[in-house]
Amino acid sequence: MATDTHLSTPGASGASGIRRLLLDNGALTALIVLVIAMSALSGDFLTTDNLLNVGVQAAVTAILAFGVTFVIVSAGIDLSVGSVAALSATVLAWSATQHGVPVFLAVVLAIATGIAAGLVNGFLIAYGKLPPFIATLAMLSVARGLSLVISQGSPIAFPDSVSHLGDTLGGWLPVPVLVMIVMGLIAAFILGRTYIGRSMYAIGGNEEAARLSGLRVSKQKLAIYALSGVFAAAAGIVLASRLSSAQPQAADGYELDAIAAVVIGGASLAGGTGKASGTLIGALILAVLRNGLNLLSVSAFWQQVVIGVVIALAVLLDTVRRKAGATPASGTGGGNKGKQATTYALAAVVTVAIVGATSFLHDDSSTSTKPKLGLSLSTLNNPFYVQLKSGAQAEAKKLGLDLTVTDAQNDASQQANQLQNFTSSSYSAIIVNPVDSDAASNSVKAADKAKIPVIAVDRAVNKAAVDTLVASDNVVGGELAAKTIGEKLGGTGKIVILQGQAGTSAARERAEGFAKGLKAFPGIQVVAQQPADFDRTKGLDVMSNLLQAHPDVQGVIAANDEMALGAIKALGSKAGKSVSVVGFDGTPDGLTAVKQGTLYASVAQQPSQLGRIAVDNALRAAQGKKVETTVKVPVKVVTKENVAGFTG
Repeated sequence: MATDTHLSTPGASGASGIRRLLLDNGALTALIVLVIAMSALSGDFLTTDNLLNVGVQAAVTAILAFGVTFVIVSAGIDLSVGSVAALSATVLAWSATQHGVPVFLAVVLAIATGIAAGLVNGFLIAYGKLPPFIATLAMLSVARGLSLVISQGSPIAFPDSVSHLGDTLGGWLPVPVLVMIVMGLIAAFILGRTYIGRSMYAIGGNEEAARLSGLRVSKQKLAIYALSGVFAAAAGIVLASRLSSAQPQAADGYELDAIAAVVIGGASLAGGTGKASGTLIGALILAVLRNGLNLLSVSAFWQQVVIGVVIALAVLLDTVRRKAGATPASGTGGGNKGKQATTYALAAVVTVAIVGATSFLHDDSSTSTKPKLGLSLSTLNNPFYVQLKSGAQAEAKKLGLDLTVTDAQNDASQQANQLQNFTSSSYSAIIVNPVDSDAASNSVKAADKAKIPVIAVDRAVNKAAVDTLVASDNVVGGELAAKTIGEKLGGTGKIVILQGQAGTSAARERAEGFAKGLKAFPGIQVVAQQPADFDRTKGLDVMSNLLQAHPDVQGVIAANDEMALGAIKALGSKAGKSVSVVGFDGTPDGLTAVKQGTLYASVAQQPSQLGRIAVDNALRAAQGKKVETTVKVPVKVVTKENVAGFTG
């Protein structure tokens, strides 16, 4: 009878129902709030082109996440999906374009590659008894390494027939969105309507109970991880199709986005809960966040902070939901299907109504008279590009321009998203520093189609027309670096070369220049060449390792100043005395090392000047004025003798 006293007032009952509805549909509620907020803050968000951009930008993450959903529902984890996606795409491109395998068979090989990787993961976990974290972490490294081995570190052109997956149907409907929807329906069917789907929930809920009930847990885990591999392969093919090339470094870090999408969508890392629709919502939340923050010109660094906070809040909401006894996000129950459909329909109606109302905030609003320029940099985790950005911003301020700068973080797909956002927002001109010259082509073509001038800076764009290329010559710079070290050593001696990040055009071109320049010095012996990814810490580690095998080395050529500075740290007192080091870029830290004598020389590209000239040409092109097809900024070898007069 005591419980009857809690039959509270109707008002309290209604409030409890709303609270229950919000807890049961936390991800959907968050997506609605985000869409409404972005619509209110940016007049460009609600355009048809931009909404389609959001769908395209969510596609690869969503497809990866559908596969990861199977694993997380069964209380596992898969950290290898990004690397498996890159490997599968590389296998497809390598077999079809370099070995003449029919495209259909090449696609089958790519899918088989994903299945094989998944089966290895499953075998190590189910029969080798390795923790899923360790097994899939190992596969992450193996798959990425195989992708680099097969491609030799260079992008491979994708077959035209498969590249159509990155196109649009009827000139407006993106194929990646259709593939995402199809893969989502397949995932939902597997989770909700198949024996293996029910097995996932049983294993995730209580693995020992599932085993005692007669379920062959080990065999089911093999199938679960194989399915994750299939979805990873599909995501890799879609991603490579968007970029018209298989990039050996593609999808780097995407496993974290995929896991985040699953968790944000309501699944628990403890297993037993999760559904495909929730995963799709999670992927859309990440895509809306990135898209909206780009439109609002929020720093790429702050974007990472925001996304991290969203992931933490999603896990916190999951904890609150469980304590409150909310309905688990499971795909096995059929009783609430109608209720769920009603909830989604109601959410759609509410969203459309509120968004429609907020759209009036942007009607008749005064538009800025400043020309809007967009600058997409390959990375800001490099002093060279920080200087380039500073030069561009200083020139934009001087000319009274509105300049938005984005950081692609060395991810060609993320850069494609940023360029799409610039295009759909009708920027006056776009400046792009490509992560990869081939991968940027489709996005540049889209901007050309929209009559938006495109300026390439530091690196060219292949297979697409740009109004101007503002660059120094990496190959010539590489030759100068080789000549400098050759002359310093008197034409004889042992040297090592620290290469840049495999798969990037800068690394390839500078390496080509090094090779050309060293031909003039037959007495110079290159005892080792190793990549250090343009990173100072890796430069330190790689150089430390090389010194164990080659303690008598007399010279070092590094493809940028950061790696050169790492090498100097590894050399210690030898740097600048018994070992001469030549860097590349002319960064502030590099020039300081030149003044101190630890760095013999740096091939300086004058990045600030590159940024200023790019902005000048972008404005001229936006105004319809004639611009030069190519503007070459000369490279300069900076040594202790001339460093005082160098301004960058």
